[in-house]
Amino acid sequence: MRVFVTGASGFIGLAVTRDLVAAGHDVIGLCRSEAKAAALAEAGAEVYRGSIDDLDGLAAGLERADGVIHLAFKHDFSNFVANCQDDRRVVTGLGAALRGSNRPLIVTSGTGLANTVPGESAKEDNPIIGSDRHPRAISEEAAADVAGTGVNVSVVRLPQVHDVRRQGLISPVIEIYRQKGACAYVGDGATRWPAAHVLDVARLYRLAIEKAEPNAKYHAVAEEGVTLRTIAETIGKRLDLPVTSITPEDAQAFFGWLAMFATHDVPASNAQTRQKLGWTPTGPGLLEDLAQLEVDDV
Repeated sequence: MRVFVTGASGFIGLAVTRDLVAAGHDVIGLCRSEAKAAALAEAGAEVYRGSIDDLDGLAAGLERADGVIHLAFKHDFSNFVANCQDDRRVVTGLGAALRGSNRPLIVTSGTGLANTVPGESAKEDNPIIGSDRHPRAISEEAAADVAGTGVNVSVVRLPQVHDVRRQGLISPVIEIYRQKGACAYVGDGATRWPAAHVLDVARLYRLAIEKAEPNAKYHAVAEEGVTLRTIAETIGKRLDLPVTSITPEDAQAFFGWLAMFATHDVPASNAQTRQKLGWTPTGPGLLEDLAQLEVDDV
């Protein structure tokens, strides 16, 4: 299979590219950075110079592809709503280019959108919250619209994806800890975040594009929920910083834009995903990677 991958040179995208190539697939990797193009080519991909801002360029790039994995997203939380709206435009454009071909499109989303039952782990078949409550839901709403036009669309929802260098939203949390000189959690720290190692996530994307099941929802979750307190304690040991509890009222002042995540319990299940794809995560756990953080001044 020849797979067109947006965000192919990114943290997750490069791992997905390597996994696809190792499994015998060809990859056309979208890349706008000259510096990252070399690493993408070294991974075995055909580098396609372009950007998600150029819909015509995207359509031309996937003409020779048998399927598309859409990973690219503008991770600038100061323009989060606008970036989510941009993703609607990209998903819609990809869908239009694939219409009538039955070639699969995988859209990326987040597990937190399916946390619709308080206290319970999000399940793949849960209805998601709407974009009126969380802008990131726009991507799944766009995927549903595209599916309604007959395009073969499935969704992969991501947790905190990690290795020893990056850990999803935890990476900016670490920077806040270093700036504040303390590792904080809210209240009793029982809020939970799901997680998965980046290599396990990469394998899941490959299995999903190989299966190409229309309207499927997958959770790339290895650990259903790691508590914020244990995350803070593990980072505190690694950075030699004190660990402290703060009140919900102080969360905004401490975490800034991350307060909305630090105060929400968002565990997620992977049971349906494992059954559908035969996917068994084997990588290191989140706390294991956090205990070996690669940081300049440690």
